[in-house]
Amino acid sequence: MKSPYVTKDNDSVSDDVVWHKSTVTHEQRAKQKQQTPVALWFTGLSGSGKSTVANAVESKLLSLGKHSYLLDGDNVRHGLNKDLSFSDTDRVENIRRIGEVAKLFVDSGIIVLTAFISPFIADREQARTLLSTGGFLEVFIDTPLPVCELRDPKGLYKKARAGEINNFTGIDSIYEAPVSADIHVETEGKSVENCAEEIINQLSKLGYI
Repeated sequence: MKSPYVTKDNDSVSDDVVWHKSTVTHEQRAKQKQQTPVALWFTGLSGSGKSTVANAVESKLLSLGKHSYLLDGDNVRHGLNKDLSFSDTDRVENIRRIGEVAKLFVDSGIIVLTAFISPFIADREQARTLLSTGGFLEVFIDTPLPVCELRDPKGLYKKARAGEINNFTGIDSIYEAPVSADIHVETEGKSVENCAEEIINQLSKLGYI
């Protein structure tokens, strides 16, 4: 299934809006922080452990003296995206906005972690195109649906199975798993610590930290 990516009328930029170029550059911000800014885009089913693992990774980055920020799906829907539903079209807009926010964080020199289901391949690739080469790493938190459903930390799968929630990813809304994620973590049988350490090791191997 292709993503229902749409361009909304208010996405066009008026000719009266001109991009302001800052005196301080992206390179200077990164040099100040002594790190390689990147968007770590955590994707996976609800209950896969995205937020938990991302939180553990950010803690490890802090201990290494790195500057980072975690954008969590639920947290963002409390503010910036509280006007969006869980329809396919609004899911696309949700990810579009987060992609733009992540781009700003990376420009500031930060390592930004985003933890969103982001179910459509096309939308994750759209977010990737917002950043320069190497500025986006897709992190697939690969947890089988039965395991996620067994965990069901928020009771959402139970509600979805009972028909109380519509458009729930993995039940009545599709999830397109990454074909070739930059970092692929199979979580079954691993602790959160193991998963986080695996990601940190990959970031070190790739030269980001």
